[in-house]
Amino acid sequence: MKNYIIILLVLFVVPFIGTAQDSEEVQQDTIVKKKEKLERPAFESSFVIDNPTNVVNNKNALEVQMEHRFGIIESWDDMGGIWGAANIRFGGTYGVHERVTLGLGVQKYRRYLDLNAKVAILRQTRSEKMPLSLTYYGNIAYDGRAQTATMQPPINYHQDRLSYFHQLIVARRFTPEFSAQGTLSLSHYNTVYVDMKNDMVAFSLGARYKISPNTAIIVDYSQPITEFDNFYGSVNNDTGEIEYDNVNPHPGISLGFEFGTSGHAFQLFISNYWGILPQENYMWNQNDFFDGDILLGFNITRIYNF
Repeated sequence: MKNYIIILLVLFVVPFIGTAQDSEEVQQDTIVKKKEKLERPAFESSFVIDNPTNVVNNKNALEVQMEHRFGIIESWDDMGGIWGAANIRFGGTYGVHERVTLGLGVQKYRRYLDLNAKVAILRQTRSEKMPLSLTYYGNIAYDGRAQTATMQPPINYHQDRLSYFHQLIVARRFTPEFSAQGTLSLSHYNTVYVDMKNDMVAFSLGARYKISPNTAIIVDYSQPITEFDNFYGSVNNDTGEIEYDNVNPHPGISLGFEFGTSGHAFQLFISNYWGILPQENYMWNQNDFFDGDILLGFNITRIYNF
């Protein structure tokens, strides 16, 4: 009799155990399904012309970079600046983590060697639980020119050749066609001219609007905030008097087109920034867009996933 009772109890309890296990599995599946999905990248490239974007590489992904600036457009004799002095940079970045990208590059002007990093702090989600992305970008650059007695600003020690850049990037993909970002940055040069400040605070605004599946209009505006006290003098040929001009850097204005595929992005644009490293432009740019100091440039990036 006791055996029958035990068998009945087992038959009665087992279905409830199975139901409990099924319930736990359903709960686990629900938790997995509720995991936040990231929004698609706000930008196609790691640059929006002259400034970094919030885009970081996937883990183990390699990005190859080529940035080129022709000379200022003077006349048709120099083929729109193509025959003029050009600046170029080659670089590469590697995704060591889904949130962290490390890179290095070399530039023709001042023979800069730069090491850089980009870290995704916040990432926009499709559910709008996180409505924007916050990314940090930073670099350290070394001026690799040969030492000369007339080098300006004067360089006496290796630390005099160093410059640094820190930037916070706030970006959002508003629609599949339109994305925008704003940045706040700090540039620092260990060595500058007399009466200049070693630090430059600046901000920038950038945007991208797709006009076709593979083509977009891109714009970038960079505004230095810190003002310097240094002036330089020149003789007025008409009056013979010395006129003093402030050498505060001019803002950067750039606009152009971006052509992209799943693996690469090509940007063609006009700009008044001849420099390529961001701290170089924010600290030293003397080209005035509205005075006709305009040049052609392009950026190319190519992603290899491993």
